Amino acid sequence: MTPRASARSSCEVGRSKTRCWASSASVCLPWAICRLCSLTGCCASLRSFWKVGLTDLLLSSLVSILPSCPNLKTLSLEGNPLPEGSFYKLIPEDSTLAHVSLRNNSIDDAAAWQLGQALSTLTTANRSLVSLTLSFNHIGDVGANHIAQGLRLNRSLLSLSLAHNQIGDKGAARLAEVLGPFALTHTEVVERRRLLLEKESQERSRVRHEVKADRPSSLVSNTTIDKLQPTKQGKNVAKKKEPQRKEERGQVGSPSLGGVPSGPAFMLAKKEDVKQAKKTLTTPEQKIVRGKGAKSGNKEKRNQPLEPEVPELTEIMNPLLEQAEHREGKVFLPGNRVLINLNLTRNQITEQGLRAFLVAVENQQQQWSKASTGAKGQTGLLRLSLGKNQFPAESETFARIQELMLPRDPLTKQGPKDEEQSVPA
Repeated sequence: MTPRASARSSCEVGRSKTRCWASSASVCLPWAICRLCSLTGCCASLRSFWKVGLTDLLLSSLVSILPSCPNLKTLSLEGNPLPEGSFYKLIPEDSTLAHVSLRNNSIDDAAAWQLGQALSTLTTANRSLVSLTLSFNHIGDVGANHIAQGLRLNRSLLSLSLAHNQIGDKGAARLAEVLGPFALTHTEVVERRRLLLEKESQERSRVRHEVKADRPSSLVSNTTIDKLQPTKQGKNVAKKKEPQRKEERGQVGSPSLGGVPSGPAFMLAKKEDVKQAKKTLTTPEQKIVRGKGAKSGNKEKRNQPLEPEVPELTEIMNPLLEQAEHREGKVFLPGNRVLINLNLTRNQITEQGLRAFLVAVENQQQQWSKASTGAKGQTGLLRLSLGKNQFPAESETFARIQELMLPRDPLTKQGPKDEEQSVPA
């Protein structure tokens, strides 16, 4: 075979392998991830699956093997639109994924509703997801409303990108609303009252348990000794009466009427006197003091209650139990102050939507300035990207938002950068 023919054949083999991979990549994807997860350190480098022909059925297979990959924290499935939009299955309540990127997947408002439900509901919430990228999709105002609903009771998500979507002023207003104090619905108020009653009941049972554990055991032992002492003394009195009866019988059977016994009766009486004298030397009270007193002391040492070592558990408090404010007949929560990065670049937000964000930013600024009242780990937005929307470049509202966010933005110290490049899309 000539070199040219061998080169042509190798190229054909290479093209066939490429076509084979393109057709079977979607079939082998779950198996490949499982094999990579079985290798040490491979999960950290497993990041992107761009346009691998993913389907809803294969995504379900992928989700089923994720529990066997606890080290897999970052997953990018970009360029894989699904007809049923099953991406919400990646972030259930027990998910271990921390970073998920779903760019360019044709996610619409219906799929956004499922993602919002996965972020949080009244009774469930995802507690592992840190960043979620939903840019370059088809999410409108309705979908933004669903995402905002999921942010109400979610306290784990730190970064959310909704850049390059179709979100207008209504969706922007709903997203801005959850960043500041918002009123609870009737259903949420009922659930809050139930949780408060449950917490109060647990607190009462814990206090009763602590009081019972702190009670000294010596009190119990003393009461038991006091109950046992009369019975023992009664037995000793009965033993005393028996020799007296024997003496009386001996005296009745003696021939001498003057009370001075003689013969066998005299010997029996003498033996009884000796026994009685020995008993008087060790009275029952002395026995109790010597024997039982020492034993009770030992019991006090042995039965001394030991303080149990209770490990400090870092529980994530339910947002419905946060400190609330009552006004105008409604219950207001302080809002989501865990989200620190929100990217809404290149949407359809106008001046009206900017004003809603300005109110939220000013409210968070006031809360942030009060360090004593701010919750630990809840600082509020550090970066808000609103550039290239449908408002004039000389907008005073946008300038005011930038003025408030500039001191808090950690990326400003790295020099001026393009807004879309500085924040992950």
